[in-house]
Amino acid sequence: MYKTLFAAMLIATPALALDDPKVTLDDPYRTGMLGYLQKQILDDPSQITLDPRVKVLAPEAAEDSFHVPITVDARGIENVERIALFVDYGPIPHILDYYPGEAEAWLSFRFKIDQATPVRAAVQTTDGAWYLGGTAIDAAGGGCAAPAAAYASDDWEERLGKVRARMWPKTGRVRVIVDHPMDTGLADGIPVFTIQALDFKGLDGKKMARIKLYEPVNEDPTFSLRFAEGALTAPLQVSGRDNNGNEIEATIPFNGAIR
Repeated sequence: MYKTLFAAMLIATPALALDDPKVTLDDPYRTGMLGYLQKQILDDPSQITLDPRVKVLAPEAAEDSFHVPITVDARGIENVERIALFVDYGPIPHILDYYPGEAEAWLSFRFKIDQATPVRAAVQTTDGAWYLGGTAIDAAGGGCAAPAAAYASDDWEERLGKVRARMWPKTGRVRVIVDHPMDTGLADGIPVFTIQALDFKGLDGKKMARIKLYEPVNEDPTFSLRFAEGALTAPLQVSGRDNNGNEIEATIPFNGAIR
């Protein structure tokens, strides 16, 4: 049913207006939203190119609208500076920005989805060029408008900001989970309450990677990052804060875990 609904949405929406001076490609999803999202999320880039090297991996249909797994892989592109993830249809289109820094241009996480929509990854390189990939996900929706499950537990405030993480230096993989409700502000009587950013640094203060989070990132966000083989030789520090000023601080042991 959801595939049929999504197909109907694509047929019913107009083709992208190619006379828009900021749009330089024919949108394969034909939603009519790309030019607007370029301006709002990508700082109005003058040129963006469809590129198969930008891979967005996700299920065809969301089994759980509150926790949709997604992986973006742009390792085939050199000198990646920023990866922006966003949806065409949803009350809050912007999902996150990833600045890989010393990490590879690869990120896996989960997010909340509100309806059937294309999900896009726009990759910016150090010379300012943008490359675009995406996929379509069918969904029953509602993932952005429900309160966090954490509020059903009496100890959620005690666990707020707790970090669980693990490092696998041999493969260059790092996984981080942060306890946080990640409220969108769309549930009745519950204001926006989100982590704003997570920074990954070496013990010497060297910046390794940065993630800027927006409301659609799921509750208790989980991120998997990849570094080149042999790049991780010491513990990593994770730090951040939410929009209420709560601090997040943890050190991921080299070749170990924090629970």
